Amino acid sequence: MLAAATFALRSAKGERMTDTDPQREGETLQRQYPDPSMLGGEVSLWIASSALNPMPAPQAKEAAAEIEELGYAALWFGEAQGREAFTNASMFLCATSRLVVGALVHISSVVGARRPNTAAMTLAGAYPERFVLGVGVSHRPMVEMRGHDYSSPLSTMRSYLKDMRQARFEAVPPEHDPPWILAALGPRMLELSRDLADGAHPYLVTPQHTAGAREILGEGPLLVVEQAVAPTREREEALRLARSHLSPYMRLPNYRNSWLRQGFSEEDLSGDGSDRLADGLVAWGSESDIHKRVSEHFSAGADQVCVQVLTDGPAEGLRERWRYLAPVLLG
Repeated sequence: MLAAATFALRSAKGERMTDTDPQREGETLQRQYPDPSMLGGEVSLWIASSALNPMPAPQAKEAAAEIEELGYAALWFGEAQGREAFTNASMFLCATSRLVVGALVHISSVVGARRPNTAAMTLAGAYPERFVLGVGVSHRPMVEMRGHDYSSPLSTMRSYLKDMRQARFEAVPPEHDPPWILAALGPRMLELSRDLADGAHPYLVTPQHTAGAREILGEGPLLVVEQAVAPTREREEALRLARSHLSPYMRLPNYRNSWLRQGFSEEDLSGDGSDRLADGLVAWGSESDIHKRVSEHFSAGADQVCVQVLTDGPAEGLRERWRYLAPVLLG
C-alpha cells in the first residue's frame, strides 16, 4: 500500500473529506452520501437529446409536466447538441412542482469546473432537492473534435471533480447540496464515483452490470441506471428499434469495452449487433417482461432506474408510450 500523508479538503459542497492518497485510483473518503430520496423515487424517464430537440420549448415543458403528472420520479437528459443543459434543466424545473431533474453534462463541453458547480448550486437553491448533476468525460471522437485531449479520462475526471469541489460559490448556498453522479461504466470510474462523487449513472448496461457496480460502490453511493425499453410484443419490431438505438454507440470504444466486460463477444458487436446484444440491453415484450427487467436492476442494487422509451416516431408517439408504461412501471 502506498504511503502518503493524509490531507483534508473542504469542498464547495460544504463537506470535509479525508483522502489518504490523492494519486490512488480508489481513494477512501470519510463522508456522508445523499439519501436516495434526493432522486425523487425509483422509476424515472431518460430522454435523449434526439427526442427533446425536435420539441419546441413550450412543448418540451408540457412533456415535463405530463411526466410529473404520470407519477415518474424524475426526468433525466444528456447534453449533446441543442439546448444548453442547465438552462434546459431550469425550464423543466420551472414547468413542474415536484419532479426531480437530472442533467448529464460532459466536462469537455463546459468552460472550467466552476460553471457546473455554480449552476448546480443555483438550481438546488431555487428548486430544493429537485436537481441532480450528472458528469461524464464523453467519448474520444467528441472530445478530440472539440480540440481537447482524451489520453487519460480517469485522471481528467479526478482533477475536474477536485476543481469543482474547490470552486467557491459566493452566494447563499442551498439547504441541501445537489448530488453529483458520474457517468461510469468501468470499475475504475465506478471507484471514482464512490470516492469523489455521490454515485454512478451507468448507461446501456445489464442487471448483471448493476450488481457488479453496486459491489464496487458499496452501501451509500447512489446508483442510477439507464434501461432502454421497446414497448412492443413483436420481436422483429423490438430488434429493429434496439438496433437503431444501439447503432451510434457501436462505434464508441467506451461502450464496446463495457459490453465486452459484461460478457458479450466481439461477434455480438459486429455489424449491426447480434440479437443477443439487442435483447441484453433493450427490454421488450409483454408488460410483465418489461417490469421484470426493471425489477432486476432494483434487485441488483439500483436506487433508481431511468427508463428510456425507444420510438422512431414523432414526439406525441413517445408521450403515448410514457402513458402506456406508467401503470406498468409505477403501479
